[in-house]
Amino acid sequence: MAIRRGRGVAAINYPTGMNLGGDPTQALVHSTPTGNFMVTLSSVDLGQGMKQIMAQICAETIGVPTDRVVVDTADTDTGPHCMGTFASRGTHRAGNAVIQAAREARQVMLEVAAEELEVNASDLETDGLGNILVKGAPQKSISIFDVALSAHFKRGRSISGRGMFLIPRSYPEKETGAMKPSTCYAHACTVAEVEVDDETGEVTVLTVKNVFEIGRALNPKMVEQQLVGGSWMGISHALYETTEPYYPSRDHGGTDFNQYLMPGPGDLAQTEIIVLERPSADGPYGAKGPGEMCANPQIPAVANAVFDAVGVRIDTLPITPERILRALKAQAGAPN
Repeated sequence: MAIRRGRGVAAINYPTGMNLGGDPTQALVHSTPTGNFMVTLSSVDLGQGMKQIMAQICAETIGVPTDRVVVDTADTDTGPHCMGTFASRGTHRAGNAVIQAAREARQVMLEVAAEELEVNASDLETDGLGNILVKGAPQKSISIFDVALSAHFKRGRSISGRGMFLIPRSYPEKETGAMKPSTCYAHACTVAEVEVDDETGEVTVLTVKNVFEIGRALNPKMVEQQLVGGSWMGISHALYETTEPYYPSRDHGGTDFNQYLMPGPGDLAQTEIIVLERPSADGPYGAKGPGEMCANPQIPAVANAVFDAVGVRIDTLPITPERILRALKAQAGAPN
């Protein structure tokens, strides 16, 4: 009996969004009288940071600081239509809709500024700090605060915009069934190292090294948090979590979170994250959707590492000590 070490590798790709009905999302953007901007969505922030990312996208497109943007994720009664926050679609779909709406609002803003400065709107640019400048003559400028005041109380203009992102619907070819269900895919590869006690079946994950290709990391620290948390979640799915350990039987299943097995801080492996940026042609500033993908490759990587360590293939999750011991006994020809 011994502690055996193994290494497993797994690589995946993951679609962003879905193909159903064009997977549409709408967004509205408007300025307040004091030059702040409101983004209205029905895309819900589940804690993954959508509000922050939408604020960044809107601010980048209009040309204002991020703290001048407020994101309101309303509800389905009062907000513009959204298919929902799922399928790793939030940043890609809502982000594209916000860009469209922000561009329309920016154009109105520049037109009002042009009237105030007595120039053409095409001759203007923003400095990202809250000002609009004449190209080549930055001393001739006006603040976005003053432009918003002028639009609301002098020019009678609404600095606002509407956006809707819709992907081309892909239909299967009759002869082959081939289709294109997504316009962009994220990719990942994980290498997991484990130790397996062949007497008890206990698995210890030593290290997990992950490489994620996500298009473009619009907020690198938030991306890192999502990917590290997802990696730990993948380990949890691989080795711990289940409501029905003897599925389809409900015997010995947990009845509340006190009985639901999850790893604690001492069970989490040393985790390394590498982000590759390969901008998507149709992503908002090149972004793809890493949301669900980040918890996927760890599962087959751990399963492969267990196989490498003790030579048994476990194809049912979670990979419990009991399942490993039963597989080892079966391999040795002993009755379970």
